[in-house]
Amino acid sequence: MDKKKIKKQLLTGCEAAGEAAIHAGCKFYAGYPITPQNRFPEYMSKRMPESGGVFIQAESEVSAINMVFGASVCGFRALTSSSSPGISLKQEGISYLAGCELPAVIINMNRGGPGLGDVTPSQSDYFQATRGGGHGDYRTIVYAPWDVQEIYDLTYIAFDIADKYRNPVLILADGMIAQIIESVKFKKEKKKLPEKKWALTGCKGRKPNSIKSLFLTPGVLEKHNWKLYKKYKKIEEKEVRYKTYFCEDIESILVSFGTCARICYESVKIARENGIKIGLFRPITLWPFPYNELEKMIERVKKIYVVEMNLGQMIEDVKIANKKNLPIYFYGRPGGGVPTPEEIYNFLIKNGSNL
Repeated sequence: MDKKKIKKQLLTGCEAAGEAAIHAGCKFYAGYPITPQNRFPEYMSKRMPESGGVFIQAESEVSAINMVFGASVCGFRALTSSSSPGISLKQEGISYLAGCELPAVIINMNRGGPGLGDVTPSQSDYFQATRGGGHGDYRTIVYAPWDVQEIYDLTYIAFDIADKYRNPVLILADGMIAQIIESVKFKKEKKKLPEKKWALTGCKGRKPNSIKSLFLTPGVLEKHNWKLYKKYKKIEEKEVRYKTYFCEDIESILVSFGTCARICYESVKIARENGIKIGLFRPITLWPFPYNELEKMIERVKKIYVVEMNLGQMIEDVKIANKKNLPIYFYGRPGGGVPTPEEIYNFLIKNGSNL
């Protein structure tokens, strides 16, 4: 089967993200098995050689992220994937990528925690994803897809964004998106990729490039951090993504992300059918978080609802946007709990617990 000629296909979330990476020009994948993303390395072990790329099953998550570092510093579009405990092990390497200003794409199929937890869908890695996760002052751009088509689309653009800002990009999905099967429309394969004059490609005929994150001369590291800060501010200005639903005549707003937002969409539909004027606000970039856009939405309502598959993590960003100090009602399902649309609708009716 020639996947280059296929425009649409039924794929799992793992497979869709893998195809998106290949279509975006990714030539290197290193990973290590962990449920619920085992289908990812399995799929890439076949597809990367077929597409002229390199697949490596590393001996550990630590090795995998450092192999991605090596491929990226040589100018290749590089990818790794894992699930929550595996992403924790990659944090040092992600900090090195950010410190060296190297582009890479990391996919986290979030599972229940803390600790080994379980293998069910969760959103408990929000703090880890949006607050850096590893050591030092740094940020990763974070996308939160809510279906299989969107994990394809966001993975596809993630490589462009990573190259544009020379920064790691993280896709925060979950075990549900990893394994469900949906129809996916493909984009064109990228043939021409941006030139990377900074890459370590051999210095014949030019001055050597130097890429490092170790700065021992007094003041140099501080200057480097301010440089990164300016880049992060630019990302905050240019790269915010979000969507709203049923927000024409709202009196209240529900905020949710990823798979949970998809479930909330059905809950809001039920509420609208029963005469409740509520809308849904869905951040797609968890960092940069759409503070200004949510603040404008909050100016139009009397109540805010937040639903997450955790004990309350994104709610801290919602509170920052809540300049009116409106009551916020939270409903959470931690440890792999997945709410139903009816469950969330009942929460809306009862108003939840005022935080």
